[in-house]
Amino acid sequence: MMGISIWQLLIILAIVLVLFGAKRLRNVGSDLGGAIKGFKKAMKEGEEEAESDEKIESKDAGRVIDGEVTGRDKDKV
Repeated sequence: MMGISIWQLLIILAIVLVLFGAKRLRNVGSDLGGAIKGFKKAMKEGEEEAESDEKIESKDAGRVIDGEVTGRDKDKV
């Protein structure tokens, strides 16, 4: 089976370092880390919001209001 060895990974890393430079790669890494943190935070907030919505729906599940609209009085408007 053809896999990527450690030597091949090191050669690829060296080429990337030569092309972009260490400073630029550091910035890309920190930007990527910040994006992942933001994504995880948004997912956590989304789960909490979904849980609170479920609680609200379960509280209101038993309340049903039946009614009939018969017409509109022009005098009251």
